[in-house]
Amino acid sequence: MPQYSEDSIDEGYTLKVLELVKLVVWAAIAACAVTINPAFAQKATQRGGMDETGPYQVVENWFEPGVERWNQAVTSVAVDTPNRIIVACGDEHVARPGSLILNAEGVPLNLRPDSKEPQKPESEKTHQHLILVLNADGKVMEDWSQWNDLITLPHSVVINPYDKERHIWIIDREGQQILKFTNDGKKLVLKIGEKGVAGADHEHFNLPAGIAFLPDGSFYVADGYRNTRVIKFDASGKFQLEWGAKGTEPGQFNLVHSVAVDRMKRVFVADRSNNRIQIFDAQGKFLDQWPNIPQPAFLLVSADSKSLWVASNGADRIAKYDMNGVLQTYWGTHGQLPGWIYNFHNFAVDPTGILYVADAFNNRVQKFVPRPGADQARLVDQPFVFHPH
Repeated sequence: MPQYSEDSIDEGYTLKVLELVKLVVWAAIAACAVTINPAFAQKATQRGGMDETGPYQVVENWFEPGVERWNQAVTSVAVDTPNRIIVACGDEHVARPGSLILNAEGVPLNLRPDSKEPQKPESEKTHQHLILVLNADGKVMEDWSQWNDLITLPHSVVINPYDKERHIWIIDREGQQILKFTNDGKKLVLKIGEKGVAGADHEHFNLPAGIAFLPDGSFYVADGYRNTRVIKFDASGKFQLEWGAKGTEPGQFNLVHSVAVDRMKRVFVADRSNNRIQIFDAQGKFLDQWPNIPQPAFLLVSADSKSLWVASNGADRIAKYDMNGVLQTYWGTHGQLPGWIYNFHNFAVDPTGILYVADAFNNRVQKFVPRPGADQARLVDQPFVFHPH
């Protein structure tokens, strides 16, 4: 665009030219908006609204734990079938979500193992439901209370998509252990780590957070809040490799919260307190990083391996990025109303496209159903799974 100055033309003419340029630019932007998104014109005619839940409508009061004055944080959710939703919950706490005490890094003290308050004293606790299985209506079908003496604080619940028996894995953060159960929860078949014992060797963890599987049954563990490393095991739980250290440089971490793997077996790591996502090859060689993502908590590679969905508990929203780290879309609002979120910790999508969100500090799982005619590009994809050629 040519540059105009008062030395070459008079002020009045300059203003007229600038106004004309503005009109042309805005007309071009409007035309592009309609061209890129045909739904834009229709959406522009709607009155009011803030797009709080994006392409979804929330099913209000869906979560029904069946406990009076329920006050356990919900840390994770996994879908076994559309009628079998597994939920992991933290301990009872004193404060309601609106008055939680945070430390300088924004980490809630009620979920920290070294804090005595605002956790409830044992004598005042009325319920403890760490692993629940819900039906499609949000009602409890199973309560794995038989494992309450083993599990301390389940941070993530995951089903290995390559496992025909669909074992259920629990990352027990405070328990410093990775636990593998039969699908019905009746039998523990594998335990890695020593309960309550932190360490940085190949047989211990220090506040592990997440897990991601490969087709051969091997898996990466986000370890985690204190060890700030990614560690890989084979299908039997034998150590294979690890990388990472505390810091802000490439390949260093400050709270490793989630891991995911794409079609090229690149490992995506939610470096939460560094507000970024780092990308590595399968052996831990640094490849790239995407900065300025507020507290990424959970990662999901899309089924076509062309997008990455990120739950941000710094912004309490979900965001979609292409594989170059360019933001494609997002939605989500911080708060306590239905559909709003307080600490977006984890999410899962069922085969029909229904989205479940672990809304940690609102002490609930929320169910989001796609709106009729929703923009498919804004709906969370099914997770990527390697398929045999």
